[in-house]
Amino acid sequence: MANLASLSIWTFVFSFCFGATECHFSIPLKIFPGKFNVSAGANRSSVRVLALRSDGDGLSLASDPSGTVNFLDMVNNLEGDSGRGYYIEMSIGTPGQKLNILVDTGSSNFAVAAAPHPLITRYFNTDLSSTYESTGRSVAVRYTQGSWEGELGTDLVTIPKGPNGSIAINIAGILSSDGFFLPEIKWQGILGLAYPALARPDPSVDPFFNSVVKQLGIPDTFSLQMCGAGLSASSTVDPPAGSFIMGGAEPTLYRGSIWYTPIVEAWYYQVEVLKLEVGDQNLNLDCREYNVDKAIVDSGTTLLRLPINVFNAVVEAITRSSRIQDFSSGFWDGTKLACWPKGENPWDFFPKLSIYLRATNTSQSFRITILPQVAMHRHPSSTFISPNKTNGSYCFSTLQLYIQPIADLDGELDCFRFGVSSSANGLVIGATVMEGFYVVFDRAQKRLGFALSSCAVSDGAPLSEIGGPFSAADVAADCSGGVLKEPVLWVISYALVAVCALILIGLLLLLLLPCRRGDGGEITDESSLVRHRIK
Repeated sequence: MANLASLSIWTFVFSFCFGATECHFSIPLKIFPGKFNVSAGANRSSVRVLALRSDGDGLSLASDPSGTVNFLDMVNNLEGDSGRGYYIEMSIGTPGQKLNILVDTGSSNFAVAAAPHPLITRYFNTDLSSTYESTGRSVAVRYTQGSWEGELGTDLVTIPKGPNGSIAINIAGILSSDGFFLPEIKWQGILGLAYPALARPDPSVDPFFNSVVKQLGIPDTFSLQMCGAGLSASSTVDPPAGSFIMGGAEPTLYRGSIWYTPIVEAWYYQVEVLKLEVGDQNLNLDCREYNVDKAIVDSGTTLLRLPINVFNAVVEAITRSSRIQDFSSGFWDGTKLACWPKGENPWDFFPKLSIYLRATNTSQSFRITILPQVAMHRHPSSTFISPNKTNGSYCFSTLQLYIQPIADLDGELDCFRFGVSSSANGLVIGATVMEGFYVVFDRAQKRLGFALSSCAVSDGAPLSEIGGPFSAADVAADCSGGVLKEPVLWVISYALVAVCALILIGLLLLLLLPCRRGDGGEITDESSLVRHRIK
């Protein structure tokens, strides 16, 4: 009986200790390789170059006299689209090796392929760089889609269309990966732009932008304009598809005012969502439903991802308020496409979607709204890309937003997918939404800004809207409260490990002392929970 009691105690303790300390880290990254049609690049006028200065809000304009930053030189430095990710060209090492690097605000490691891979054409050969230094530390990151493992090191990085000068950067060389590199992509690494709290293997690994700010002395702010929706994945060289402005915001890339929302927690770019509307219909959910786990802004995620309860409410509201009859459930869950005869316009079926964010004046909110439509125009020289054939009568131009065109299979139909998906790890404002706006990551003031993007237009009409201010009196004072952040979970886990270790030491003493007084019995390998648990 004593032995059975001891066995029961051991079983309980180990179940508690190891169950309580299990922690998974995941970063929302969901890139869908796709083929889309060519559209004309947005025209942007370069009207001025001003001296670098603070405007009182931690931003800067255009350039500085020393030549460190010239915002106009960074315009059009991104390529790609929401389906395959937005990337920037970088030169790594000495002599420089040019690679395309995915811009990802949902992670914090700068990682590049450091070994051949069948789905990429280039990689960073550390042996060819005289300035590369290995730290000897292993690192691994698992994303919502894909993972990689590699080794940490440091080297010099320059950005041809970025700030002048070389920056010493922590680099993770990817030696093996699973589902990370995908067909059709044209990037060979990932540029994590979030905070040190997400860096792996620990926050002591300074993220890329932190290093840029420290070494070049630019303001702790960057901004993104993403204009690649509708671009062709078949072209050898992608046309410019957006801008990554380091050091501030470039006024020629947005229209009207910038609306700011506080960064709730500096790990991801976590914001506070107060409510969602479908058309003019409020979903009427508790605002905490929108922030379950977290609500973040992530350029590395393709779609607008919603917590399951919110997603179901959005689908129900769309079907209830639209003229859609007996629409396939497979369209909503992403397993089926919706197709119409060529030239028909399906946009009347779908309402606009609005997300309300808390303003910096916390008693107020503002809303960002995306529309479903994509303008379609006849163009005799355009081609419609499909997996097995090409035919040319229509091309998609401007933005896809949340009803997104996919190449048809028989040449008779225009097919579309739903740009919203359900999520098990929080609300993610991904490229589907970001393509409608110029987004300012003002880390100096711990806030995110949204303005109407100069490229989010169709035939001169905007495809996104911003409105406000609105009163936030009808929502809770803290819609994101009560959610344990991952760094806190790590601290709790380590504390539990320490407590469990003390308990185990005590149990070992209790079990070993009686054995010495007894008949010389011993704990065999077969009965040792400790031995088999450690295995």
